[in-house]
Amino acid sequence: MSLIVPAGRFERVGAHSHIKGLGVKNGRALPIADGMVGQVEAREAAAIVVEMVKRGKMAGRGVLLVGPPGSGKTALASAIAKELGEDVPFLAISASEVFSSELKKSEFIMQALRKAIGVRIREIKKVYEGMVTDIDIKMGRHPYNPYQQIPVGAKIKLKTRAEERAFNVDESVAMELMARGVQVGDVIWIDAETGRVTRVGRCEEAPAEYKYDIESYGRVPLPGGLISKEKEFVHTVTLHQLDVAYTRSASVGLFSMLFGGREDKEIPPEDRQKVDKMVKEWVDEGRAEIIPGVLFIDDVHMLDLEAFAYLGRAIESELAPIIILATNRGVSRIRGTDVEAPHGIPLDLLDRLLIIKLRPYTEDEVREIIKVRAREEEVELSDEALQLLTKIGVEASLRYAVQLLAPSMEIAKINGRKSISSDDVKKACEMFIDVKRSVKYLKEYEEMFLK
Repeated sequence: MSLIVPAGRFERVGAHSHIKGLGVKNGRALPIADGMVGQVEAREAAAIVVEMVKRGKMAGRGVLLVGPPGSGKTALASAIAKELGEDVPFLAISASEVFSSELKKSEFIMQALRKAIGVRIREIKKVYEGMVTDIDIKMGRHPYNPYQQIPVGAKIKLKTRAEERAFNVDESVAMELMARGVQVGDVIWIDAETGRVTRVGRCEEAPAEYKYDIESYGRVPLPGGLISKEKEFVHTVTLHQLDVAYTRSASVGLFSMLFGGREDKEIPPEDRQKVDKMVKEWVDEGRAEIIPGVLFIDDVHMLDLEAFAYLGRAIESELAPIIILATNRGVSRIRGTDVEAPHGIPLDLLDRLLIIKLRPYTEDEVREIIKVRAREEEVELSDEALQLLTKIGVEASLRYAVQLLAPSMEIAKINGRKSISSDDVKKACEMFIDVKRSVKYLKEYEEMFLK
């Protein structure tokens, strides 16, 4: 028996892929907006944090999200990052990763902090831009293999709306032209300094014999102006990428390291200081700007005193991202000590944090969240199924109700339906039990389990 799997594109829906922002307009949170539902007070507080960040008023402060499990702490952190901008770095880690890594705790935290700080670098380069009207690549014998041909040079003609010129290029540029598959009718850039070739796309005014009905490259207009011109290139990288590049720049160029190379496990503090100095000089010269990102640490109560102390120091540094912590603990012991503190966090660190509280979702909010997730996962729900899932979300947990969407849809497909019915949800509940029923099951067969 053979199984036929229909072809299709790969899809993966993240737990918070529906979050597009905080859904706050003029300081007021809309009940349902940008993928966010409820938590009006918390979202309005988060919007104030976003404004403080944009105005540079968050120095020396962090944010702590407190609330019971499933109250939307990670969703709120994601929404804050989305509000700050598309290219703002957002790094989410669990506090347990600090102890599971091969790195020292301080090194792991420092790398996480610097991965959450972006640097937008502007670079002015001289390039040759135009549509290729003719290309002739000269081949010659390989110096070590007489039976192999390699490019030894090329002649290429480029055209813009203002002029058309022919160029003789060396073997490195010829190799780039071959590697990029450059053909007549393509619009390209040639970096005058490095010889790097960028294939922009197929020109709209390409000769008819070089036009195709199906093309992998998009259509672009014929460039205007002169062929030789200066262009601004913008690279957005993180401080950690610059750290790695600088550490290994003894043998290779700095910018080439940004896009390749092996990452060292530990980075010397003096190298980070030099990178910070270099970035500040770029900023003063107008060549770069700092993009403070977001470092989200979930289950922060799992950190110990040493990690908390290091984090408190990092919050007060000049180059620091927006640090958002989250916990679902009440008064509990600080890890590795007998000291109890609110949320298991030392009081001296709590004093540096803006604390945002999240409350449990109401029944109406649970219903709306399930509807939002159903749309995100492209799942159709009947009214009865939605009502049942809402009841499950209130009585068991919201996460459990949301997790039942996908298996319920699979059960509906098996039964030849395109929409989930209440029977499909009930069947999924029988197959996949929640935490309360799992505890009941353990008690029922307690003697049979290993201890």
